[in-house]
Order: sequence, then structure tokens, then C-alpha cells
Amino acid sequence: MKKVVTLLGSLSLTTLALAQSTPPAATPQWRPSYHFAPAAHWMNDPNGMVFYQGTYHLFFQYFPGGMTWGPMHWGHATSPDMLHWQEQPIALFPDSLGYIFSGSAVVDSKNTSGFGKNGVAPLVAIFTHHDPKGEKAGSKTFQNQSLAYSLDAGKTWTKYAGNPVVKNPGIVDFRDPKVSWNEQANRWILTLATKDRITFYSSPNLKKWTTESEFGEKLGAHGGVWECPDLFPLTLNGKSHWVLLVNINPGGPNGGSATQYFVGSFDGHTFKPMNDKTKWADFGPDEYAGVTFANTGPRRLFLGWMSNWEYANQVPTSPWRSAMTLPRELGLRQEGSEIYLTSTPARELNKLAAAPTTLQKVAVKAPVDLARLRVPSGKYRLNLSTSQLASFELVLSNTAGEELVLGYDKARNEYFIDRTKAGNTSFSPKFAGRHVAPRLTTAAGADLTLFFDAASVELFADHGLTAMTEIFFPFKPLTSMRLRSATGITFQQVSSAALAPRPTGKTSVIGRR
Repeated sequence: MKKVVTLLGSLSLTTLALAQSTPPAATPQWRPSYHFAPAAHWMNDPNGMVFYQGTYHLFFQYFPGGMTWGPMHWGHATSPDMLHWQEQPIALFPDSLGYIFSGSAVVDSKNTSGFGKNGVAPLVAIFTHHDPKGEKAGSKTFQNQSLAYSLDAGKTWTKYAGNPVVKNPGIVDFRDPKVSWNEQANRWILTLATKDRITFYSSPNLKKWTTESEFGEKLGAHGGVWECPDLFPLTLNGKSHWVLLVNINPGGPNGGSATQYFVGSFDGHTFKPMNDKTKWADFGPDEYAGVTFANTGPRRLFLGWMSNWEYANQVPTSPWRSAMTLPRELGLRQEGSEIYLTSTPARELNKLAAAPTTLQKVAVKAPVDLARLRVPSGKYRLNLSTSQLASFELVLSNTAGEELVLGYDKARNEYFIDRTKAGNTSFSPKFAGRHVAPRLTTAAGADLTLFFDAASVELFADHGLTAMTEIFFPFKPLTSMRLRSATGITFQQVSSAALAPRPTGKTSVIGRR
């Protein structure tokens, strides 16, 4: 959720639409093939993600009047597998209470809200109403939490006549409600971002809420406003732990937007972290507002916005702006005395992969050309495994001299992605750079999985202990790939698999209409 809206908040939707009606020249070369992006216009945070009757629903912050941030709506897309998406009509429009900012959706299977009819369990969305007039007037209560419900599997929505259901007590940043049912407490728990901390509420019916506790005033990273939280349990070695996600902007480990997390306990009232160490779900600069799907059973599936507020309004794509990350499955892993959140690509991605091409025992002393892997499309999965990790660089390049460099620096014990020379960086002075992530295990060997999709790369190292997400915009495809190492390294396997293009038929991949 963007926190600075003063200029746009003072303009009408019609004025903004007219001002942004002529998009720049189209850039199909940067259009993703297996990440969701709207067919056109502006998108940011994923919202209301829920699995219902065999379908994944993704709602998202959307401005249909232009390619930069504007009065927020909830866009909507559906998918059977989180990969093949069909863009749907806009779900929620701004109204007299304000723009429709971020939030969540749940299946109210017990009809606690009373919105259900004729035995149909309602889908209930809870979101932030953002009043731009109140903000402009200097009010501190211009953000409040409201409800909408659907009785036709998300096709149409009715806003609750009693909105707002959680009124602002006087906090400027009061938003992004994430709701879940807590079996132990036998009630709904609302996790809300309240400026520099999280406030927990509870309710028996989604309409009347009671404040339970606060968390985080002096814990975690505080380089910016806390936003888009999530709270859920995960099991490690038979024991349940609670994970609290907190997105922060700015203040990320590589600048700007990022997702931090805490592991601890939650008793239905209070969250208690195991320690005060700051941890990050993704160290790259281009994963933000990440939260999880509701109603997925034991699987905890995560999706984030693939951009950064430092340059999100300026990235050179057209006629759309922004995409979502890959769907990721979250887990826990212990390294020493620390418990870390792991993030691995959802298994559904295996359906997109062609038969891999594999190179065995690749010894890297002099640079090694990987042309035999045949990855000219720029849309593929790359796996590397070694029994003895050492410093190395993977270089993707083209005939224009552009290159994207990824790898591991043993002296610093960190993974890195360098997009300094990877194409167009002129749109923002904060875009070009080398970004790093610590290695969190002491194991001798390592595995890396990389997903490339036209203008992005997502790196997953050490079975998901370290994740990095990065966007880049080459003027020509990066069709050459080589490995190099100053000290030498041997990979037991290096394999690549092309990822299937959009299929024909009614279902559209990545939001194409």
C-alpha cells in the first residue's frame, strides 16, 4: 500500500484518466509469461487472496485510469493453479468512503457474519477505506476498515451498509487488514498495520471488533511505515510456530520496500517473538506487500508484488505496469539456534517446465560457456548444485554488451544479483545496483534455483533459506550465459528447462484478456 497519496488524492478519477490516457509505446519484450500482470494499467499490492471451490482468487490494487498509481480499486483475476490467470471485471470501486486500499478475504464457512443466504457461505473481504478528502484536510482518521461480501464465488460484491467496521482511533497509517479464523480462540483475528507496529483485534462475526494487543513498537526494522501484515501457523518437527509477516517501506535490506518476518507464539491475544532478530522473507529489491492465500489447508502459499516504491511508477513497461512474484510455498527450518522462514517455488510450476537439459560435473576454472543449455527465450528455470560452494558468477549477456550477473561471494558469505549493466536503468537513479543476501546455512554444498521470465529473476538458495527477487530491462534479450570463478568451483549438475508459453484457449496466462 502506498503511503504518499496527497497529490493524486486531490484529483478526480476522470482527470487522472485523461492525464494518463496515452500510454508509452508497448514493450511486449518485457511481458512476463508465467507471472501475473494485468493486461493494462497500474497494479500494486496483492489483496484478498483466497482459494474457493477449486479456484484461486487474486485481487489487487489497481488503477484502471492510467499506468501510474491513482485512486485504488480492487482488480480481480482467477486461476486453477496460480499460473494460468483469467482477468475478471473489477471487484471493488471507490465510493463515498474513499478509495479501496489493501486487505484480505476469507470464506465465512460458518456464516458468522450473517451475509450467507440459502446455505451459501459468503466470501467476505475486509479492506481499508482511504478517504482522500480527509487526508487533504489534515485529518488523522482518513483510513478505516470496511467489509464487502460475495454470494456468487467472487463474481459480484456487496459492500456492508454498516461500514466502516473498525474506526480509526487517530492513527495516520491505519490499514491493510489481514483476517483469519483462530480455532483455539473460536473467533476471527484481524492483524492490522498501525503506523510503526501491528495491532491485533478479534471478532465473533467480522462486524464487531475488540482490540487485543499491539506488537513491534521497538522490534524489527523501522526504516519506514509498517504495512501489509499476515499472521499464520507453520509446523517444524511436529511443533507449531506462528509467523508474522510485516512489509515495510522504506527500510528494506537493499533499499526501499521489503518483507520482514518474526517467528514466535500467538495465543489468540498476543504475539510473542522468539527473539528480536530482524529477518527478511526476500532480500531482493523487488518483492513487496507479500501475503498468503486463505483457505489452502496445510499449505501456506505466498505471493508478492514484484516492484519497489523507489521506482515503481517509472519502470519502462507498457501498457501495463508491475507483475506479481511466483507463487511460493512457505515453511520453517532450523539452522543452529535460529528458526528461519523458507520460501520455495510452488510445485505447480513443474507443470510449465519442458524436459530439462543437464550438464554433469561442470568444472569452472576458466569461464565456461553454457550455450548447450539452449535458453534463448529468456523464460526458463535454471538449477545449479555443488558439493563445495565457492565464489562464482553466472553472467547473462547479449551482443549489445548488457549483462546481468548473479552468484556467490565466499569472502562475504553472501549471494548477489548485479543489474548495473543489465539494460535500461535511466528511468530512476535508484534502480541500477548490486544487491546482496546473506547465506544462512553453514553446509558445505549448495543448491540454487533461478526462474527467469523476460524481465525478472527470482533466486532460491539452500532449499529456500535465501530468496532474492529482481527486475531488469535489457534492450536486447540476454541470450548468452556463462559461468566464471576466480578460485574455481565444480557443479555436480547444471540444468535448464524452458517454461511453457501461454497456451491457446479461453484461459489466459498472466492476465491477458
